[in-house]
Amino acid sequence: MSPKQLIRTLICMVAVALGFCAHAQSTQPEYQIGSGDNIRILVFQNPDLTVETRVTENGTITYPLIGSVKIGGMTIPNAEQTIAKALSDGGFIQKPQVNIILLQNRGNQVSVLGAVNRAGRFPLETFNTRVSEMIAIAGGISPAGADVAILMGRRDGKPFRKEIDIASLFLYNQPQNDLIVAGGDEIYVHRMPIFYMYGEVQKPGTSRVERGMTVRQALAQSGGPTVRGTERRLRLFRRDASGKVTTLTPALDDLVQPDDVYYVSESVF
Repeated sequence: MSPKQLIRTLICMVAVALGFCAHAQSTQPEYQIGSGDNIRILVFQNPDLTVETRVTENGTITYPLIGSVKIGGMTIPNAEQTIAKALSDGGFIQKPQVNIILLQNRGNQVSVLGAVNRAGRFPLETFNTRVSEMIAIAGGISPAGADVAILMGRRDGKPFRKEIDIASLFLYNQPQNDLIVAGGDEIYVHRMPIFYMYGEVQKPGTSRVERGMTVRQALAQSGGPTVRGTERRLRLFRRDASGKVTTLTPALDDLVQPDDVYYVSESVF
């Protein structure tokens, strides 16, 4: 076993002892070297072959003795093996031990879109960055944003989509739902869910649908009925799955849904 493999094995053994290794292996995609990345390449006991270089747009680097090598899209261990094989096959070094260190990540970027304070494309500084960290890098969710973020990308060559309740990660201690992002992923934060209240209320208009909000709380949010209004004649206009708007008479303890429209009628007495 090479010194590099021994170190990796020891790290994993420590992680297993702490109860982290299985979770890490099941959730962390391996980092793939991308165009624009800056890397340092070292060969054990060959300091003259230490090189700092940038991966070109076509995913190649130029390395002493072996010339142009394509490593873009490879994981770091695979790139290490590719360079080591080229050095060995060329008869330059017997059994070379190659290490690659990622100095600057510019090739793998994640787009953060929607209701965040600074939307844009951001480089992955490390290969275990999570959704909540990317949202923080984008300035956090704006006051007009929802608690749910949508993560889209590709995993194992297949399209991937996951809705992540950001607030529940912290409110209900669900860190396992804070997924690790990969280069090329997109994170979208939709606008906050709202309801509409009009008629005989003190403050008609739109308000945010809070977590677990009831109709009673929505009325209170709107200031309650005016002296001419009555909650007993409350009407709800809600769009069903087919897109048709239905008229309902809600109970005060019913839950409010996004885009609900409530009308408080005038009292007949």
